[in-house]
Amino acid sequence: MFQEFEEVVLVVDIPEYGLEAGDVGTIVDLDKTGQQVTLEFFALNGRTLAVVPVPIQHVRMAGSNEIAHVRLIG
Repeated sequence: MFQEFEEVVLVVDIPEYGLEAGDVGTIVDLDKTGQQVTLEFFALNGRTLAVVPVPIQHVRMAGSNEIAHVRLIG
């Protein structure tokens, strides 16, 4: 279903990392069981903001009619 280096959308907030549902992350690792992915979140300048393992059900594919939105992260 998902592949490494694919961009996906977070569907839950992860407040301890300052992440919100709707944030776009890149899959950098797929758990062998298919139950978890590790996501990397970047600032627009390319700086890594967070690398977070999450259950697979906490992400979804981006839709073809969706647009990215910019916000500040604390």
